[in-house]
Amino acid sequence: MTKQPDLLKVDWSAIPAPDDDGAAAHLPGAAIQPVALPATDGSSVTLSSLPGRTVLFIYPRTGVPGQISLVDDWDMIPGARGCTPQTCSFRDLFTDLKTAGADAVFGLSTQSSAYQSEMATRLHLPFPVLSDESLELTRALNLPTMQVAGMTLLKRMALIIDDGRISYVFYPVFPPDRNAGEVLEWLKANPHGEFCWKALLPCGGGAKR
Repeated sequence: MTKQPDLLKVDWSAIPAPDDDGAAAHLPGAAIQPVALPATDGSSVTLSSLPGRTVLFIYPRTGVPGQISLVDDWDMIPGARGCTPQTCSFRDLFTDLKTAGADAVFGLSTQSSAYQSEMATRLHLPFPVLSDESLELTRALNLPTMQVAGMTLLKRMALIIDDGRISYVFYPVFPPDRNAGEVLEWLKANPHGEFCWKALLPCGGGAKR
C-alpha cells in the first residue's frame, strides 16, 4: 500500500467528483435526534439541544501525512479525497462563518475521537470535531455512507442546523476545499430566523420558520 501524499496539494481535475445519488434528499427539515457525541475538546455534544445556528461539515476520513493510506485507490473513490483540505477551509474561514451567523461549527466523521484529536491538534482547529464511531447519529438520520476496507465512512456533506432542525444540506460537495466558502455565502444570504426550510427559500419580511 502507498503512503499518503501531501494532504493539501491536490489536482482536483484528476480526482473523480461524486454524483448526487439522492441519498441526502430526506435530510432538509429533519429534526436531529438527541445523540451525544464525543468531541476533540473533551466535551460531549448533543447537536439537537444546541440553540441557534450550527454548521456541521461531514467527511469520510482524514489521513496522516507520511502514513499508509487506507486503500491504494483512495483517490479514485468519488468523494473520498479531500478531507484535510475541507477541514482546513473551515478552519481558515472560522471567524467569517461566526460573523455570518454560525453560533457553532463542528466537523464530524466516524473516526475515533482519539484519531480526530491528533488531527485537530496538528491542524490547529479552532472548533471541535465530533466522533460518530458508533454510527448512532449516522443511523438515526440515515446519513449517506460508503464502505471502504470494511469500514463505514460518511460521505462528504455540510449541514446547516437551526435550533436542532436541518435547514439546508450541501451535497454532494466538490471540490472539498471550496465547501466552507460555499457555506459562508449561504449564511450571508440566509440569516437565521429568515429562512424557511420547508420551501428552501428565504422567508419574506423576516418571518420565522
